[in-house]
Amino acid sequence: MSRHFSTSLARCRGQNLTEKIVQKYAVGLAPDKLVYSGDYVSIRPAHVMSHDNSWPVALKFKGLGAKKVKDNRQIVNTLDHDVQNKTEKNLAKYHNIEQFAKEQGIDFYPAGRGIGHQIMIEEGYAFPSNLTVASDSHSNTYGGIGSLGTPIVRTDAASIWATGQTWWQIPPVAKVELKGSLPKGVTGKDVIVSLCGLFNNDEVLNHAIEFVGDEIHKLPIDYRLTIANMTTEWGALSGLFPIDETLINFYTNRLLRLGPNHPRINHETVEKLRQNKLAADPDAYYAKTLTIDLSTLSPYISGPNSVKVSNSLSDLSAKNMKVDKAYLVSCTNSRLSDIKAAADIVRGHKIAPGVKFYIAAASSEVQADAEAAGAWQTLLDAGCIPLPAGCGPCIGLGTGLLEEGEVGISATNRNFKGRMGSKDALAFLASPEVVAASAVVGKIAAPEEVDGKPCPPTREVKKTIVVNEKPPSTDDTAKSSGSVLPGFPEEITGELVLCDADNINTDGIYPGKYTYQDDVPREKMAEVCMENYDSEFGKKTKAGDIIISGFNFGTGSSREQAATCILARDIKLVVAGSFGNIFSRNSINNALLTLEIPDLINMLRDRYRDSEPELTRRTGWFLKWNVPKSLVTVTDSSGAVVLEQKVGELGTNLQEIIIQGGLEGWVRSELQKEAQQQQ
Repeated sequence: MSRHFSTSLARCRGQNLTEKIVQKYAVGLAPDKLVYSGDYVSIRPAHVMSHDNSWPVALKFKGLGAKKVKDNRQIVNTLDHDVQNKTEKNLAKYHNIEQFAKEQGIDFYPAGRGIGHQIMIEEGYAFPSNLTVASDSHSNTYGGIGSLGTPIVRTDAASIWATGQTWWQIPPVAKVELKGSLPKGVTGKDVIVSLCGLFNNDEVLNHAIEFVGDEIHKLPIDYRLTIANMTTEWGALSGLFPIDETLINFYTNRLLRLGPNHPRINHETVEKLRQNKLAADPDAYYAKTLTIDLSTLSPYISGPNSVKVSNSLSDLSAKNMKVDKAYLVSCTNSRLSDIKAAADIVRGHKIAPGVKFYIAAASSEVQADAEAAGAWQTLLDAGCIPLPAGCGPCIGLGTGLLEEGEVGISATNRNFKGRMGSKDALAFLASPEVVAASAVVGKIAAPEEVDGKPCPPTREVKKTIVVNEKPPSTDDTAKSSGSVLPGFPEEITGELVLCDADNINTDGIYPGKYTYQDDVPREKMAEVCMENYDSEFGKKTKAGDIIISGFNFGTGSSREQAATCILARDIKLVVAGSFGNIFSRNSINNALLTLEIPDLINMLRDRYRDSEPELTRRTGWFLKWNVPKSLVTVTDSSGAVVLEQKVGELGTNLQEIIIQGGLEGWVRSELQKEAQQQQ
């Protein structure tokens, strides 16, 4: 339940940009209450987008007893993932989504209009300094235009549809300083691919990111959108760029396209943006600062089959690696500037024999603009294969997937093994320019090689990382007490049971063979809890224990049973160095409390460093969480205090969710209150 509980939270300091935007969209705050990293808040986002998963969200919405959405101006439905699928089943789902949107008065964009994230930006739903969420992991994209975009799960989306709000814990915020300016031939895609490869030890896992830099105004908005989009692959929950004159100019030009009467992007909203450029306070706190000198970058390629593996273009070019398929598709790099850049590379050339180059615009608007500019026809003349505006092969759907033994190079965002086709294929990620050059040359190649020139050498990258000191506590902070609702415990206590491993995944917590059995009784869930991690777990634990584990606990699939099976064992709290984000959300949504305390797991590991390894170990240490004081105290078997630490506030809004048995129970309670008020 907590993702920053290792930090003492001072209440007298300034706010960073992330905190300021959350402050605007938080509801139910006490007067003069300022929010900071670690705090749990109820949020009413400006907008929530869902795509092909809108029908599952609608079914969950109906299952909660809801009949009418709270605010149909808040919700956006788009169809973008499986748009090539013309089967009766998929068309029926698409019809159901469209009919639901029509009945509820929800803004709806049909298959072919474009990728949801692009639509959210083109149509001004995601807008500078607002909070916009989506039931899709690449909602981080909105950070490119200064909108705090972050992903939610389907239960959250149904909650927003029904009540207008859900919850969020403000994550630790990392500052990423982009020094200098990009050399010629280096793109926004090269920036984020290099960041993913150079800082590949979870430095920003479950962080919010804010990009800064003295020359950041030189980065085009399309580059910012690409970088923000792939902060998802870097492990972050959001990636915010500043609201600056470059962004204002972007919207000024957008007015020329949309005209004066657009409901969200118009002279009034753009002028208001110009006059109120939200920015971090000078004394804002950041958990860490990562710095990279853009002037030292070269074109980079991610892969094969991992965004954490980053290779210089010159190294891969020298290997003469044959390419079978190339892709210019997805929400990452299929905007107009990307299509023009690829067209400039292929102009006057043909796609190499044996290579298939697939192209799809990010939206129908982008395609129309590319056609008007002649870039689309240039790509077709070179032999590219057009696909409809949508996700398609990026998500492994439709035409053009990688087959066994093939090598693909793509301007998309993910190259996980098997994502774009066969698990026995190799997938690389690169900029549109490098993808186009590789398609023409027939191997992974630099744009210079299209004209017979050598690939430029690689520069030596300059980078640093600084983990910042915790913000100082103040007397006021130490004495402050929150309130506790009736029915919620003021203290949560239990013996710590150590599960000493990192990356314990959801299959280890709840075996996959039970995941799609809907009739597994609570007793059976308790019995199989953690059995794939340790078959002795059930014998070593008892009701009221507190699990303490390593880093990235709950990584893997989105199965909610990973949380509910722990609750079935009457374990109400899990402490870890860090959690997988989906597990964190599923935990709160199902009333399982979690705390992130890296110092505690490190202390226990030091304690047992020279002992015989045990997967599950009773420690004899007891944890007490004083909820109103936001204070955790850990004592050893003699009663001596070994750790005392402030944690983020567990506000009454989150307490209500836990008391109601989770988010769905809370939604039902809210709907019931509304019904009673209307009687």
